[in-house]
Amino acid sequence: MKIPMLLTGACIAVLLGVVGNSLADNGKNDGQASRIQIGFAIAPVPLQLQGKNRALVGLGSYLVNAGGGCNDCHTAPPFLEGGNPFLGETPVVNSAQYLAGGTAFGPLFISRNLTPDEFGRPAGLTFEEFLHTIRTGEDRRDDGTPILQVMPWPVYGQLSDRDLRAIYEYLSAIPSLPDNF
Repeated sequence: MKIPMLLTGACIAVLLGVVGNSLADNGKNDGQASRIQIGFAIAPVPLQLQGKNRALVGLGSYLVNAGGGCNDCHTAPPFLEGGNPFLGETPVVNSAQYLAGGTAFGPLFISRNLTPDEFGRPAGLTFEEFLHTIRTGEDRRDDGTPILQVMPWPVYGQLSDRDLRAIYEYLSAIPSLPDNF
């Protein structure tokens, strides 16, 4: 089942790259502005931008929604009934549970809620804790699993500090939801 998701994600990334190039000010910049614009256009939930860096929020949305496929694992179910692209339907993201976690990977692992806690921290993590978790896979929860077993942290850990800051800024701008498990 991961192969279709990866192929679909790759197709979306290629398509967005083509769209992004056409919006990129005729090659006069490095495409950052277009990725930010696309990020805002594809965000499936309303964003709380007060006090946030808009450019980082837009870039973070682009990375989370176009490049990362975070919805596929951190939203349960990721798409609404009748809106599942893996069934040939027009995609409709489950915005009511967007990134609230709850996807089971066997009997032991359930995806995390990435939405902001009451202090506005995604998954309850400070940026430093978020950065450490993504770079090392070290899990701060005391549930008997010290290393994230399903999350592809070795891949995401290769992102630049700026990209990870953008993801964090975006996650801090999405609606806060209770755990979906």
